[in-house]
Amino acid sequence: MAAPMALGRALRRVRAWRALPGLGLPVAGRRRSSEGAARGRSRLYEHVREGNSARPRLDMAALSARPEQAERELETRKGPLGPRDLREILSTWKRLVNVQEEIGKLETEKEEVSVQVKYLVDTQDKSTLQALPDYQTLRNRGREIRHRLNSLYQEELELDEKYYLKALKLPNWTHPDVPVGDESQARVVEVVGEKPAFHFKVRGHLEIGEDLDIVRQRRLSHISGHRSYYLRGAGAMLQHALVQFTVSKLVKQGFVPMAVPDLLRGAVFEGCGMQPNAVPSPVYNIDPSRFEDLCLAGTSEVGIAGYFMDHAVNLEDMPVRTVCSSTCYRTETDTGKEPWGLYRVHQFTKVEMFGVTAAESREESAALLEEFLALQKEIFSELGLHYRVLDMPTQELGLPAYRKYDIEAWMPGRGKYGEISSASNCTDYQSRRLNIMYCDRTGQLRYAHTVNGTACAVPRVLIALLESNQLQASRGRPPA
Repeated sequence: MAAPMALGRALRRVRAWRALPGLGLPVAGRRRSSEGAARGRSRLYEHVREGNSARPRLDMAALSARPEQAERELETRKGPLGPRDLREILSTWKRLVNVQEEIGKLETEKEEVSVQVKYLVDTQDKSTLQALPDYQTLRNRGREIRHRLNSLYQEELELDEKYYLKALKLPNWTHPDVPVGDESQARVVEVVGEKPAFHFKVRGHLEIGEDLDIVRQRRLSHISGHRSYYLRGAGAMLQHALVQFTVSKLVKQGFVPMAVPDLLRGAVFEGCGMQPNAVPSPVYNIDPSRFEDLCLAGTSEVGIAGYFMDHAVNLEDMPVRTVCSSTCYRTETDTGKEPWGLYRVHQFTKVEMFGVTAAESREESAALLEEFLALQKEIFSELGLHYRVLDMPTQELGLPAYRKYDIEAWMPGRGKYGEISSASNCTDYQSRRLNIMYCDRTGQLRYAHTVNGTACAVPRVLIALLESNQLQASRGRPPA
């Protein structure tokens, strides 16, 4: 396994230092402004301000160099910000840069004045010191600098919060070949296999599962609430078999198996491009009065990304491929969509792939995305599913993805295709927020790229398997 190398103090110079926004050094410990509190909160920003992690280094130079392209892409993405917000972010960032440059110059001058005052104190007679014109000039200049710095420090704090509270919500750049629009604009890349044909009326997976006594979803509202389910007998064994089949296959391909926490800090979710503070929230937040800033993960991608947070990987160990089976928790806030069945549930088991690549040629992550997609196709083909591969459009990329492929399997009982996996190239979006890095050939630290993909989302694969392999209903019920 390519064990990450802790950056330690090199990446966690906290509280005592200040730097241009995004250069990795937190602003000196100062209280949060009331203006920032009124605008909302960012758990990642608070995490950094408390000295728990290095400051996100967003690529503002690229945005400044290509503002028109950034605005055009922002208009095509679905998210909380628009072109006007981008212009405000750039304006705030430029002003913050100027303020911090002025602070740096004044602090240097302050040190020089202090040295000169000390020299006069050490070399001059104390009875005549106050009468020296040079001494009074230096004292007055020192006082002016302190007053100016106090004003600039406050402005820096307010600009810093204003900048980060918006900039952290910007989406990634978009691959030039990505279709523009909503999900209806998804481009079909490939169709694999044939639709199963039946000479009888097809049934849905819930009816099949209930008839076989392997799935239970009815009469559970008083036990576990809506969108929950039980797997029993062969249903439970099938879940275990799918997980074992998928994990074993990926381990043979060089993936490192991992078990991750289900409970993670909101800062890690935000670093991955998710918004736990959104209303309604897509994430289960644990009662903050008892457990401050903990959320239930909807995918092990968050836990794996957190493992690499504030760490660096050696170039020779890349790409690092990780596989993880975990329980996933989703609020499924759109309650009107498919209230019955296993397609949209609050809790399920999923096997996830996650990769960390170098960015020497900036093509490494694109190659790993294609590798992940090929593995997904191999898994679903071996399971005998009929499916199609989609190149997802701009409004379906979320915040972190530069490009994303979905795979939809044919589900005869539903009479349509249903998403069973996705694979995303997030380039350096997550690594810049979480400080996931690697050492290049010269020993310099650079931001890595991250890629993720679903290997097997058990409930949806179960739907496709049960509905595609169903037999004509019989009067008797076989034992589970």
